[in-house]
Amino acid sequence: MKYQDLKILYEDNHLLAYNKPAGLLVQRDKNEAESLEELSKSYIKARYQKPGAVFLGVAHRIDRPVSGLVLLAKTSKALERINEMFKLRTIKKTYWAIVKNLPPDEEGTLVHWIVKDEKKNKSRASNKESKGAQLCELEYKHIGSSSTYHLLEIKPHTGRHHQIRCQLGKIGSSIKGDLKYGSARSNEDGSIHLHARRLEFVHPITKENIMITARPPADPLWDYFVGSQP
Repeated sequence: MKYQDLKILYEDNHLLAYNKPAGLLVQRDKNEAESLEELSKSYIKARYQKPGAVFLGVAHRIDRPVSGLVLLAKTSKALERINEMFKLRTIKKTYWAIVKNLPPDEEGTLVHWIVKDEKKNKSRASNKESKGAQLCELEYKHIGSSSTYHLLEIKPHTGRHHQIRCQLGKIGSSIKGDLKYGSARSNEDGSIHLHARRLEFVHPITKENIMITARPPADPLWDYFVGSQP
């Protein structure tokens, strides 16, 4: 992939936001160099003719098979403040998830205790507290249905490992394509139907109110739900 293939949703002197395609890592790991972070550095270096190393901070991450909005910081001051905002939960995050089975209620709050299994890169949700478990919470709302699938709007209150995937799987509402958390079958391209839809926050430097929205990937199911929405 080339940086020219990426969709920039927002950019100023301090922040850079992308609509990340499913399948692309946010940060490089020891097994693979290609990532949103590295492609973004290439973009900044070329676009602004930056000599030497480019500073770029990853403010938050979404999983590789997940699509949608990712926010990066172009300055150390912005990164420090954005990290603090995520820590204090003053940034409002909204996700969309397509599921086969609806939760028992049209809308509600899910509260679980979650434990990460490092070896399996998987989390387990429980209704009871246990050693090493972290409290996780999210709000969901049913906002649409096709003949086979349902669209949920998700607003996580915490940011645990695989939280949305794990919590929805726990209640029997696994995300389409998410074999790791209970989906019956995978998607052909390895993606899952979870999309980081929106971020709302006060700009860490200018103090403006910012809302950034990312359109889901082009596929028949997402297109059915999105319709004419931006």
